[in-house]
Amino acid sequence: MTTALGSGLLPTSDADPFGHEVLENPLPLHAELRDAGPIVYLTKYDVYALARYEQVRAALVDWQGFQSAAGVGLSNFRTEKPWRTPSLLLEADPPLHDAPRRVLARILGPRALRTLRDRWMADAERLVDRLLSGTNEFDAVADLAEVFPLRVFPDAVGIPKEGRQHLLPYGDHLFNAFGPANDLVEKGAAGAGELLAWAQQQCARPLLTEDGFGAAIWAAADRGEITSEQAPLVVRSLLSAGVDTTVHALSAILYALATNPAQWQRLREHPALARVAFDEAVRWESPVQTFFRTATDDIRIGGHTVPGGRKILMFLAAANRDPRRWTDPDAFDLSRDPSGHVGFGMGIHQCVGQHVARLEAEALLTALVRRVHSVELTGPVRRHHNNTLRAWGSIPVRVRTR
Repeated sequence: MTTALGSGLLPTSDADPFGHEVLENPLPLHAELRDAGPIVYLTKYDVYALARYEQVRAALVDWQGFQSAAGVGLSNFRTEKPWRTPSLLLEADPPLHDAPRRVLARILGPRALRTLRDRWMADAERLVDRLLSGTNEFDAVADLAEVFPLRVFPDAVGIPKEGRQHLLPYGDHLFNAFGPANDLVEKGAAGAGELLAWAQQQCARPLLTEDGFGAAIWAAADRGEITSEQAPLVVRSLLSAGVDTTVHALSAILYALATNPAQWQRLREHPALARVAFDEAVRWESPVQTFFRTATDDIRIGGHTVPGGRKILMFLAAANRDPRRWTDPDAFDLSRDPSGHVGFGMGIHQCVGQHVARLEAEALLTALVRRVHSVELTGPVRRHHNNTLRAWGSIPVRVRTR
């Protein structure tokens, strides 16, 4: 429950944003936190929370005041040793962040992705053809949203085919570990060391194909743009954040379209809206729900002071449905301009792989709308709980192709 302790006093909440009830349906808590004020103190974890769009966006772009280098999870890297070497992109600030970011931004930019477009479009066509030739009922998560990214993205990175089944459990534990040491973290802890070791092995130069993103990162090290010690960590960042988030974003849009038939028909009539549909799904569902920052010094937010060194939990998902920013925010609407959502972050730490995710979504949606006249749910859907991600475990659907 959230309580405003009187006029001018800091609102507090005893809610657990990482509890299973909230992970199943976070929308009531998000509304409660937004309504409480620009900043709320969470008593359970002794952290401050931002849920309104204005404050979340401001914190995301102010890397000097809201640092990432102390970790983007609940643990503070200044006082606690992380379970893995921190990411040079997500968990580093300038100047350490700058060179790796420049390298990846070039490798994953729109110009570089043009060479993949035709291949991924054809891959999506083959996947959808094969799926629909055998059945008109399937699981949109297991048969599409998981299959396509695991099919095309590791190929683009250039890692071996053997062992790719580890990518999803590795990413799942990684994002769970940004939260508290609850049952979700405990469930993955036993295999975490083995998964991390596997992921790090894939980043070694000899294992990577010569024409993938990974080889391009090592080539940047050869040119002196990054160091040879940084290169495998930059490759690892692709494996850490390049699969799970895209899987859950694709699941989100497939669920949104299955439950909003008018929007499915709009997309069929205007296939060029595929990327708009993807961004609207990211805004509406927010596959990445939360991230932490740490105040570098005493900082004023909404009339209150956050002491330096304290953790601040940013509710990206709450910001993406803030009625102060969005008209009818709970509606999935392809006539909306979703640009400006914070589902990919904002500022220097904004997701560097977002263009890759958009291309994957465009390829899959384009292949689907060419063949599928309608899509509907056929049974109960199931959530997959994660401390950071808003994920689906199962979305059973039936499609009509004529």
